[in-house]
Amino acid sequence: MEGFLPGPWWQIWYVISLPFIIVGLHQLNRLVKTQRDTLPALAVAGAFVFVLSSLKLPSVTGSCSHPTGTGLSAILFGPCIAAVLGLIVLIYQALFLAHGGITTLGANVFSMGIAGPAAAYLIYRAGTRAGVNTYATVFLAAAAANIVTYIVTSVQLALAFPGTAGFLGAFQAFAAIFAITQVPLAIVEGAVIALVFKYIVTLKPDILTKLNLLSESAIERLREAAA
Repeated sequence: MEGFLPGPWWQIWYVISLPFIIVGLHQLNRLVKTQRDTLPALAVAGAFVFVLSSLKLPSVTGSCSHPTGTGLSAILFGPCIAAVLGLIVLIYQALFLAHGGITTLGANVFSMGIAGPAAAYLIYRAGTRAGVNTYATVFLAAAAANIVTYIVTSVQLALAFPGTAGFLGAFQAFAAIFAITQVPLAIVEGAVIALVFKYIVTLKPDILTKLNLLSESAIERLREAAA
């Protein structure tokens, strides 16, 4: 929340997050110029992040628990564009919903907009190359985006507030509190995003081929399996 992280930590997370945002803006600009027919999917992915991440549950850690929705945008557009979408959502929430804050924006962008999407992207790519079921891969990627977000949040809080237990003790305490809500939330979020991905395969498969996510033959197999 606003003002919760002391200096120099909130400044450090701004500095760490900035390069990813710069790369993401460059990739987003290129996407807008070269693949304009994918922009509706980009808008939907951004709205998905906004809606899911706005469903927050208060936490005694000075943070809160909520779905993130970033797994879908990371799978479709990559982690850096997902970081830009996360930044936009987090700025809006900080200014109008009292969710997060401007001083903590760098930390929140890194955990929810960078670390989580990076995990989702890597898992999706690895699962696709290994021939794992597509929907199972999407489920795991989306769930991992949620879990990794809160692992990183626990690291951020433990670094800022090690207390007498030190970093490891503080990390275990923060992570244990988050796990109570985040594990079930991650499972639900993974299932929801897998269903959304199935919807895209059924109705808008051309978007997936243009983004080099699935080949036409792979999409055809998925559609035949669902028939």
